Amino acid sequence: MTIPPQQSVSTTPTQPRGWRRWWPNALGMAIVVGLSVGLYLAQDRIAHLQTYGYPGVFLFSLLANASVILPMPSLVLPYVLGAVLSPWGVALAAGTGAALGEITGYIAGWSGKAVVEDSRRYQQVQTWMARYGEWTVLALAFLPLPLMDLAGIVAGATRMPLWRFLLWCWIGKVLKMLAVAALGAWLL
Repeated sequence: MTIPPQQSVSTTPTQPRGWRRWWPNALGMAIVVGLSVGLYLAQDRIAHLQTYGYPGVFLFSLLANASVILPMPSLVLPYVLGAVLSPWGVALAAGTGAALGEITGYIAGWSGKAVVEDSRRYQQVQTWMARYGEWTVLALAFLPLPLMDLAGIVAGATRMPLWRFLLWCWIGKVLKMLAVAALGAWLL
């Protein structure tokens, strides 16, 4: 009796084909673009949040940092409210909102990293992330530079755990907002 040869079975998952392959990326990018444009157009209404104290500065910072494509002024309100409210409270509220707002950059990177992959600045941030890891997120979250959006995109594209990205981003944002609010309390 002859035993038939055993056929090998591939255990590697196959890539989805057609629309199933690109629709998650397209949906993620559409959400980020729509949110960014909507926030940019509603800047005046968003600035009204200052009348609501700590929750207002939290929401303002969340919305200002959620914009990936179009820059929004996110340091003015913590600077002014640092003179009126406790700089520590302003820093915690604004820093927490700002860190949570950076999730949109993370989502953009996770869902469509090829959009900015060829950018020279993207490559630089990617090199820093590979070399210094979370310290890059902390430094870019602290510095008032637009490179933080790229750090979020790189973190999402490289699949850095979201909790780790948020932790280091939060530390940097709170420290930055504390410096800004304290400066406002001192100068205003």
